[in-house]
Amino acid sequence: MTIVITKPDKNKLRQKRHKRIRKNLSGTAERPRLNVFRSNKNIYAQLIDDVAGVTLASASTLDSDVSGESKVEQAAAVGRLVAERAKGKNITTVVFDRGGYQYHGRVKALAEAARENGLDF
Repeated sequence: MTIVITKPDKNKLRQKRHKRIRKNLSGTAERPRLNVFRSNKNIYAQLIDDVAGVTLASASTLDSDVSGESKVEQAAAVGRLVAERAKGKNITTVVFDRGGYQYHGRVKALAEAARENGLDF
């Protein structure tokens, strides 16, 4: 009999954390949810109205407006861009959804840049 020990799947653990967080978070048209998704190469941010089930604004490192040397600088640029797009739609307050990620590094840089550019959360 052989016993196989496997490493825990980091993404599955993150998804469990995200589910736990999302039980208590919901976005509305007046106060949408600022959702963050982080991959190894890119970072994405969306403003979501959960009541209507629509995305109001989004930004990612794939946009041509985003530039930066490091991933943290790129995340800050995404935060600035999503805040500008939110202001264009008269959105000032949001609910921050870190997506099960630790509030550290790229996620923190995105959040702080969004705050500095007019989003309140």
